[in-house]
Amino acid sequence: MFVFIFMCMPIVNGVSGVDADEVKSVSVMEGESVTLHTHLTHIQTDDFIKWIYEPKESLIAEFSIQANLTSIRDTYDERFRDKLQLDNKTGSLTITNMSIRNAGLYKLTIHSSKETSYKKISVTVYARLPVPVIIRDSSQCSSSSERSSKCVLLCSVTNVTHVSLSWYKGNSLLSSISVSDLNIRLSLPLEVEYQDTNTYRCVINNPITNHTKHLDVNELCQSCSELWKFRWAIFEVVIAATAWLLIILCIAAGVVYFSWKDKKEICKTL
Repeated sequence: MFVFIFMCMPIVNGVSGVDADEVKSVSVMEGESVTLHTHLTHIQTDDFIKWIYEPKESLIAEFSIQANLTSIRDTYDERFRDKLQLDNKTGSLTITNMSIRNAGLYKLTIHSSKETSYKKISVTVYARLPVPVIIRDSSQCSSSSERSSKCVLLCSVTNVTHVSLSWYKGNSLLSSISVSDLNIRLSLPLEVEYQDTNTYRCVINNPITNHTKHLDVNELCQSCSELWKFRWAIFEVVIAATAWLLIILCIAAGVVYFSWKDKKEICKTL
């Protein structure tokens, strides 16, 4: 997941038309469409419009009424194949099905008989968020005895970047962690009392959207003694199943052996 912040900065005749500190950011989720506006109500006859993808200075679209020209060059760059749409009235460029590969800096050039103006337009692209997973910290019950009066839980997500992971009790924020670089695994712990009746939820979010996972304390927070009883019951089932399997294998081996022995005796007799 990558985040790119794009600015709108008109320049007329080589002079900036706005304060450089005024930055307009546009955010879009991966898979959605974004329109890069020229802010023209209509194109003049002598206007010549060019859209350039700056990382490689690639010309991706151009339009001119006077030259009877409408060109979308989405076949020149695989990242834009079948994704570009040009508005013939305003010159605005729409990019559909946005992906991280489409993020970058775009430059608009408008040539007219009076002046040449420029815009650099930038969009923030966020990858789709996973749903958080809540598990109990198994290291808490490292022996059959109770070691703590509290249940330790972990809320985790994988392969994320530019996100925040938070625990809430009702509507109150308990803790939070944020990352900007790609994280293979991001986890946030929470301690609760056994049989806690409060409402807890783990939330992952970026500036556009979020996903929530609600905590069921009774389901995840069994006491260590109960957890060990459950583990022992599973162990007993596995042992019993293994024993029965060994018995069946022994019987099968015996049947095969005696069948082979009987055939051997018959062959000797003949």
